[in-house]
Amino acid sequence: MALKSACLVVAISALLSLGGNHAAWAAQAAPRHAPSHAAGAGDKPVHGKSQAEDPDDDMADQTDGSDEDNQGTDTNAVAATDSKPKAYIVSTGVAKALMDWQSPRIPDVSRYTESAAMQNLRRTPAGHVRVGSMLEQMSFKNFMGRDERLREWAKRQSSMPQVIFISGGYVTPRDLARALPRQYFAETQPGVFVARLPIDVQPGATLHIGKDVKDFRLSMDRGAFIVNEGDLFIDQSRLEGWDEANDKPTWFVDEKDFRPFIVSWGGSRTYMIHSVVAHLGYAASKAYGISISQFSPSLAPVMKRGAPTGWLLNSEFFDNWYGFYCYEAEDVVIRGNTYHDNIKYGIDPHDRSRRLVIAQNTVYGTRIKHGIIVSREVNESWIVDNTSFDNTLSGIVVDRSSMHNVIALNKTYQNKSDGITIYESPNTLIWRNLVTANNRHGIRVRNSIDVQLRDNVAVGNALSGIYGHIENLNDTGRNLKLDPFHPIISMTVVGGKLVSNGSGPITIDQPLSLEVYDVDLREPRRNLGIHFTGVLGENQEKVLDIMVRQKLPVVVKPEAISVSTASK
Repeated sequence: MALKSACLVVAISALLSLGGNHAAWAAQAAPRHAPSHAAGAGDKPVHGKSQAEDPDDDMADQTDGSDEDNQGTDTNAVAATDSKPKAYIVSTGVAKALMDWQSPRIPDVSRYTESAAMQNLRRTPAGHVRVGSMLEQMSFKNFMGRDERLREWAKRQSSMPQVIFISGGYVTPRDLARALPRQYFAETQPGVFVARLPIDVQPGATLHIGKDVKDFRLSMDRGAFIVNEGDLFIDQSRLEGWDEANDKPTWFVDEKDFRPFIVSWGGSRTYMIHSVVAHLGYAASKAYGISISQFSPSLAPVMKRGAPTGWLLNSEFFDNWYGFYCYEAEDVVIRGNTYHDNIKYGIDPHDRSRRLVIAQNTVYGTRIKHGIIVSREVNESWIVDNTSFDNTLSGIVVDRSSMHNVIALNKTYQNKSDGITIYESPNTLIWRNLVTANNRHGIRVRNSIDVQLRDNVAVGNALSGIYGHIENLNDTGRNLKLDPFHPIISMTVVGGKLVSNGSGPITIDQPLSLEVYDVDLREPRRNLGIHFTGVLGENQEKVLDIMVRQKLPVVVKPEAISVSTASK
């Protein structure tokens, strides 16, 4: 056996030295680059020395804005810099202009139901099942890159890597068990199935894991995982990574340790309904746990498939490296689920995904970072009516040039960082959220313009109820080519209540503009009463006179500022 494994490693090494290329792979198009951050006319993003990047390796930058936080600066606002204006003008605004505002039309999520999802299930014709080489399908190219995962599959299978291919129609786990030898796939107990090879649901095919399946196990020992290029339905069932040698789930131990995963590629549809999905994923590209992803930038023009999509409804996700991840996906619905005790992120839609609905989920206990985050040009999406608490960093985050998103009707509490955080993401609406008892700020906005905060309630957060600031990210290790930034901020705060927050109700420094109106300020923690910091603190008497005595909007703007000065 040792000699056989050694020969396999030599064979795999030879393949990798040739790039693992088939003829079609050699003719791939040039990689695409992310579009730049869209800002106001004349604004120029700050660029610096960029890190080298492989556009096909999304592990090259799986950071987010929290990795660049200067945690030492935000109790007393940003320290003075050469670019800070010397004086601000505090004036009254026009109440009608601020109140003449149309509230957003929240999507009707009641239509995203099990019965609506199951109408998309095609049970005919019957599909076909075969075992073939992993090397014959371009959809596996992402697992043969520079991290040399092909060796992983060869080692675990003790053979050249093979895959169970489903094609031509509808297949269930029982169909797989009937069609395949037990060494590849087996029903080990009534209703309990173990996949011992990767499974590829090909275009036009459907794998349906239904309520007659008690447990669908992906063998860690044999390197099993699911690639979906067609339709994947997990309905009233359970799917998990499985350690066959120890007869137990593949509980997370180390981010580098292989664990089974699910990835749904371009053109696919994924439905997970009233199910449990657990013990999946590790820190390798597109192997995060549950991923809905377009093909890599160099492979997508070759495959020529549309954006992937899916509905995840009323299910439980836990002990996954990422509870959910997507990349260039569209119209994904994540509704009514519980995400708990996932490792790096709970819910993490990523690059250029759009029109997402993330609603009525409960997210807690994320061990490394945030409960819910959308990052890098995730646009035109809704994060609505979720509860996110007890996460290691923030409850909800909008990050890296994600625009035209609505964060509404959520509850975030007892998170170890902020309740809601906006990093470098303009044109964001934060409306009617409750943020309470978070270990840092209730709502924090960094390097973002045209952010509207309306009718939010921030109670008992350790620092500010609302905190806005700029930060220079040049020397933070950020990939400035991929994620440029603008050190400017503007906010509108209308309505809501800011109650008993540790550093005061509102803190902002160096704003391009700030408007505040009709905000209920109550029960300050300080004995001296309501106390502002930053620009508002410097003009506190006038600010309070306008807000409390005159009951008019407060408008704060620098005396004189140019875009070129603000962008230094």
